[in-house]
Amino acid sequence: MRNEREGANMKESLYQSLNAYKPWNEQEEKDRVVILNFIRQYDNCLLRDNEIAHITSSAWIVNKERTKVLMVYHNLYDSWAWTGGHADGDSDLLKVAIKEAREETGIVSIAPVTEEIFSIETLCVNGHVKRGCYVPSHLHLNVTYLLEGDEMERLKVKADENSGVQWVNMSECLTITSEIWMRGIYDKLNQKLSLYERQTGGRL
Repeated sequence: MRNEREGANMKESLYQSLNAYKPWNEQEEKDRVVILNFIRQYDNCLLRDNEIAHITSSAWIVNKERTKVLMVYHNLYDSWAWTGGHADGDSDLLKVAIKEAREETGIVSIAPVTEEIFSIETLCVNGHVKRGCYVPSHLHLNVTYLLEGDEMERLKVKADENSGVQWVNMSECLTITSEIWMRGIYDKLNQKLSLYERQTGGRL
């Protein structure tokens, strides 16, 4: 009974945080509706057991000067990409984003620029084989956070997921990725970063 109650509380906490989020554009407005409906409809919304969609958390990792973003070469997508991973039962998606960022890049000194949700999006994932098992096509209902990493720290690949890690100039992050759809997402993140910097004066 306690586990069920905790699960319901985590689900409600995630719902409320997304419900309070102010969408940046039409893409986010419509994707937020999809994500909120999914959370309300499925008790296992935070688990991979749900074969329709998975709640995920990603990070846009920038350097202190806000001139570069840290990207990994994702083996599954065969492309340079942001970091991120599945909630796997955890409704604290900021914690998930930080954990995945550290695991995928090797950097320990990673911290949130802001603890607020930075972006949301629904992403399509084609069917694929992972660790010898077939994973059907599904959606990633994704929440993104803005993090800062130490550009001087040693980078390290996570061999079972990526084969490269590097800091990329903001102006190049759109051309380095081979995922056409993600170029629009990354461009949006750069625009939001620029606005955030102007609004806050670059303060953490």
